[in-house]
Amino acid sequence: MSSNIAVYCDGLCEPKNPGGIATYGFVIFVNGEMIHQESGIVGEGADMSNNVAEYSGLCVALRWLKGRRLQERETVILSDSRLLVNQMNGLWKTHGGLYMRWHQEAQRLVKEFPRLLFQWISREQNTQADALSREAYARYLEYGKKRHGRLCYILR
Repeated sequence: MSSNIAVYCDGLCEPKNPGGIATYGFVIFVNGEMIHQESGIVGEGADMSNNVAEYSGLCVALRWLKGRRLQERETVILSDSRLLVNQMNGLWKTHGGLYMRWHQEAQRLVKEFPRLLFQWISREQNTQADALSREAYARYLEYGKKRHGRLCYILR
């Protein structure tokens, strides 16, 4: 699929997975030109994991696109998470887990994107989104805990 929108997304949970601090990062390109990049903190604690972070980043990116009325455009989501890509493509089933509410939100959002494709890429191809999720983690370590305590921004 030749797409004119490409979204690279990534997430992490540090210093331990599960149970650490979950963050995400994504970069959006239109016709090869970067138009937006974002990172954020999902939360910390026992209900956080890499998969929570990955799905959270996807949800935020889809909401960003929808907010700019871009959901009718050909879009490819590129991720190094085999779980996310294979589940969103319907190749793998979900069996529960910490990320289920984010997965359900992603499933709801993708219904509004008729020309959406998910594609797995290697970590080496996802360095920008990875760097953004790591920057969010560093921000949290430096500022977040003092200001916010326990966090969970994505779904309430």
